[in-house]
Amino acid sequence: MNTSLSPANAILLVGHPNVGKSVLFHRLTGAYVNVSNYPGTTVEVTRANTRFDRAAVLLDTPGVLALPSRSDDERATMRALLHENSRCLVQVGDAKNLRRTLTLTALLAELGVPMVLALNMHDEAAARGVTVDISALSEELGIPVLATVATGGEGIGELTGSLANARKPQALLRYDADFEAEIAAMADSITRLAPHPKLAARGLAILFLGGDSAVADWLREAAGEHFAELEQRCRAAAERTDGDLPTLLARERTEAADALAASVIQRAVRSSPLLSQRLGQYVVHPVWGVPILLGVLYAVYQFVGVFGATTLVGLLEEDLFEGILNPAFTNFVNATVSQAWLSDLLVGQYGLWTMGMTYALALILPIVTTFFFAFGVLEDSGYLPRLTVIANRLFALIGLNGRAVLPMVLGLGCVTMATLTTRILHSPRERMITIFLLALAIPCSAQLGVVLGMLGGVSFTAVLVWALAMVAILLLSGFLAAKLIPGRRIPLVTELPPMRLPIIGNVLKKTGGRLKWYLLEVIPLFLLGTFIMYALDKSGGLPAIIEAGEPLVSGWLGLPKEASAAFVMGFLRRDFGATGLFAMAHTLSPIQAVVGMITITLFVPCFASLMMMVKEQGAKVALGMVAVIVPFAFFVGGLFNILLHAVW
Repeated sequence: MNTSLSPANAILLVGHPNVGKSVLFHRLTGAYVNVSNYPGTTVEVTRANTRFDRAAVLLDTPGVLALPSRSDDERATMRALLHENSRCLVQVGDAKNLRRTLTLTALLAELGVPMVLALNMHDEAAARGVTVDISALSEELGIPVLATVATGGEGIGELTGSLANARKPQALLRYDADFEAEIAAMADSITRLAPHPKLAARGLAILFLGGDSAVADWLREAAGEHFAELEQRCRAAAERTDGDLPTLLARERTEAADALAASVIQRAVRSSPLLSQRLGQYVVHPVWGVPILLGVLYAVYQFVGVFGATTLVGLLEEDLFEGILNPAFTNFVNATVSQAWLSDLLVGQYGLWTMGMTYALALILPIVTTFFFAFGVLEDSGYLPRLTVIANRLFALIGLNGRAVLPMVLGLGCVTMATLTTRILHSPRERMITIFLLALAIPCSAQLGVVLGMLGGVSFTAVLVWALAMVAILLLSGFLAAKLIPGRRIPLVTELPPMRLPIIGNVLKKTGGRLKWYLLEVIPLFLLGTFIMYALDKSGGLPAIIEAGEPLVSGWLGLPKEASAAFVMGFLRRDFGATGLFAMAHTLSPIQAVVGMITITLFVPCFASLMMMVKEQGAKVALGMVAVIVPFAFFVGGLFNILLHAVW
């Protein structure tokens, strides 16, 4: 971690998931972090200079469910606390859930760093009849406490002004005599064996006794050969304690938070819950949750698969590109370019414009635009985290908990990004299974849009067959992976944010940011893929590949032999391969369309995703996954070819 900053110039934003840290970060710095209404968005520490003090650096840390740290995002936050030269901490809390906020405050208070507490979303708390006595809470904690609404900019000026008055909080935790003796002895040992920590020795002692792996790593490095003495003292403390140390430590924090929250909160009597609360209950209801989910998926299909992939693609491809732009550009090239090879490269069958740019802008851009917008609405509304609850029982079949649904849903936007966010999962086993399933059966936004566009043009039945096939393969593959990979399933613990109307500005900003990524990253790859196709065609390699793949593609999959070219493109990007099949849609039967889309969806992940898999799991594991996925994709495609011909 970068510790070359000038002394004590870092301000750390710390808090639970989904309390508005990233929105506050944007308000204070002007830098944009992907802001979503579900936990796990920020999985690495983000930093930028503040607007109010150009010498100060603000750090947006990942949300922590609890400390001592257990998951990768919690460890990242703990490492920031351990290594950064902190001027102060800003704990961002949820005004609606003060008790939970104060359980974290109680532990942060032990670290000996000046703090400010920002109780965010106080407007939502007021709407629920919750009023916090800010002055009384500030007096009890001994630090500035502010009420903020980060999304609306309320309280931001007061927050920046209070940073100069940040102070070390009053201690909230007082354990029994035996516990205090263990903590004091451990703190003395840390002071003696690992001198000059940035955090208070008492706080480090509590975290180390509680099993914090990030603190243990820091102590191992700081104490060197003396770390064994600290480990021995920790084991002895556990043996002398009548119970589990982390549990007993957590119990004291909870009791202290309960007592303080009860003394500063007033609740108005409400005759009925708010509409948003009732809606939030309905979407996770064991009976109503599934029909609501199916309705949401159908609405997304109508918006992306029908409006985006049929109406908008028709306007762009047929009316604009085929009707106006392509003929005009072809005439211009033919009139000005004398070299036949260059003209063919630009506007031929595999031309950079007629194939590469037309595919990227006329076929894919309207599809991914509608998908990104729909995805932004779902994540900003608070619906996506509720999928973790809905999916939890189903995911138990594949050795995961419902939290794994978040990377998989993110994979519908970009599998590369989703592979990175598997760090929010709590064990290496969970991450390995989830990354494998992302690479195998989760289509990215561009590919999903092409699938919906192509199969939506056939019938809703075709879309349903494809979707059921993907779900069945996902569950079967996950079930087998869970049996083969040793380890245990970790129970679900997640944050459910309130349901709210999406903020259109936030949705548009995220849609624009993702489209920028698409234009900058995907278009060059489409042009590269088109050039490879052109080179293979001119060198005679493409006809040879098509001929070599004919027994597999035409015989086993039942597709036209020209479909081999789409699978060649699929090695570069899966969505490019799907687009190749989309361009052949008028020549494919309904069965061929379904078989082609199933096979290309299960095909190898894009090159960027493969590199991310290597980064997260190592080259051996990543290449082993690909070696399983490629033959499996063709095997399943052939089985569906046989099955569908028998029943359709």
